[in-house]
Amino acid sequence: MKNSRILLTLKSMIVGGTMLVPGVSGGSMAMILGIYDKLVSSVSSFMKDKRKNLITLVLFAIGGGIGMLLFANPLLRLIEWSPMPTLYFFIGAVAGGIPLMVKQAEVKKFSWKQPFYVAAGILIVLLFTFIPTGTFQAGSDNGIVNFLLLMLAGFIAAVALVLPGISVSYFLLLLGLYDETMRAITTFYFPFLIPLALGLLLGIILTTKLLERAMKRHPQPTYLIILGFVLGSIAEVFPGIPTWPELLLCLVTLVAGFLAIYFLSRQELKYEEA
Repeated sequence: MKNSRILLTLKSMIVGGTMLVPGVSGGSMAMILGIYDKLVSSVSSFMKDKRKNLITLVLFAIGGGIGMLLFANPLLRLIEWSPMPTLYFFIGAVAGGIPLMVKQAEVKKFSWKQPFYVAAGILIVLLFTFIPTGTFQAGSDNGIVNFLLLMLAGFIAAVALVLPGISVSYFLLLLGLYDETMRAITTFYFPFLIPLALGLLLGIILTTKLLERAMKRHPQPTYLIILGFVLGSIAEVFPGIPTWPELLLCLVTLVAGFLAIYFLSRQELKYEEA
C-alpha cells in the first residue's frame, strides 16, 4: 500500500511536470502511466469511498504541484535548447504506454471495429489543430464579465485536461490565455487563478462522470478511442525527421522514453494484481 502511494505520487509529478508543456497532454501522460482511470473514478465516484478517493486525489495534487514547480520550466528550457531529442523522448513515452492501454481495453481478439475506434480518436484530436490560435481571446476589463469568461475558459480547459491526447496548454493557447496563466501561476495572482480554477473544477467533475460511465458500460470502445486520442497527440509534438548529427541522440531518447514509461506501467500492473 505504501509503495503504491509512493508510485502514484511519483507518476503525478511526471504528469504535473509535463502538462504545462505546449502539445503534451496531461491526460495522455496519466493514461500511459496507468493512473488515468483511477483518477477519473476518484473524482466521479468520490462519495462512494471518501477516504480512499480523497487520499488518491490529495497525493495526485501534491505530486502534480511538485512536478509543476520542479520540472515545468526546466522542460520548457530543454525543449528550447534541444527540441528534437526532447520531443522524441515524449514520443517514446507515448509508445511505452500503449501495451497498458491495450490491456485496459480488454482486446482479446481482433475485430474490424477496433481500428475504427482508434481512428475516430485520432481524427478528433487532429481536428483541434485546425482551430486558429487566439480564436477565443478574452479581452474584457469588466470585473464580473471577466470573472465569468475565466470560469468558462477553465471549464473548456477541463475538457482538455481530462481527455487524453488534448493538451491543456494548447487549449490555453487557443483561448489566448497561455501566457497570462503562466504569469499568474508564477506570481500567485489569485484574481485570475480563482475563477479559472472554479471553472476547471466544475468541468472536471462533469467530464469525469461521463467518462466513468462510458468506461464501465462500454470499456473497449472507450479505451480504444482514448488510445486514438493519445496516438493523435503525437502529431502535436512530432518535430519531423532529425538530420544525421541528431539522429542517433533522438533514437536514444526515443528508446529511453519508451523504457521509462513501460517500466512504470509494468510496476502499476504488479500493484493491481497483488
